[in-house]
Amino acid sequence: MDFDTIFMLGSQGSGKGTQGRLLAEKLGFFYWDMGAILREISKEDTPLGKEVSVIDQGVFLTDEQIIRVAKERLATISPTQGIIFDGLPRRLGQAQFLLDFLKGQKRKKPVSIFLDLPREEAIHRMQLRAQKEGRADDTPEGIEARLHFFEEVIRPIIEYLKTESTFITIDGRPSVPEIEKNIAVALGLN
Repeated sequence: MDFDTIFMLGSQGSGKGTQGRLLAEKLGFFYWDMGAILREISKEDTPLGKEVSVIDQGVFLTDEQIIRVAKERLATISPTQGIIFDGLPRRLGQAQFLLDFLKGQKRKKPVSIFLDLPREEAIHRMQLRAQKEGRADDTPEGIEARLHFFEEVIRPIIEYLKTESTFITIDGRPSVPEIEKNIAVALGLN
């Protein structure tokens, strides 16, 4: 394998979390779920934990806060351990920090996997998820806000990673097993 770091990218509803977990399991990589890591840290009785706890009120953290969380967590992961990032980077500054940090660890050139999903399909999937899971943020307004965030904030990161990583686009519309197979083929795992 000619990679030890993967960025999972895609709009909400694209299945990047599902595919990221499956791939981490298959490769034995650490699965970096930024949301779960932030929730974990927010429960800690530390200065950073107190700072991060504002996410419970729907407050976005600054780049500096996210980078501090990333530095603290990355320090606990061996540089020889593969990582799949989901939910990080969320802004260009975070992407630049992360790539510099990973280079400093002498890691190989990262791979970015972008699960491409048409907007209408993303909305449809999030509405289904809202019915199944009853997620409070899957209201029509919440869905619209997250898709807007993706276009405004994540799109520029995708453009940046196209030049700074081995960039792979995967059609996010087929079934979970089919997408999993397509990712494995694209990564040369078969």
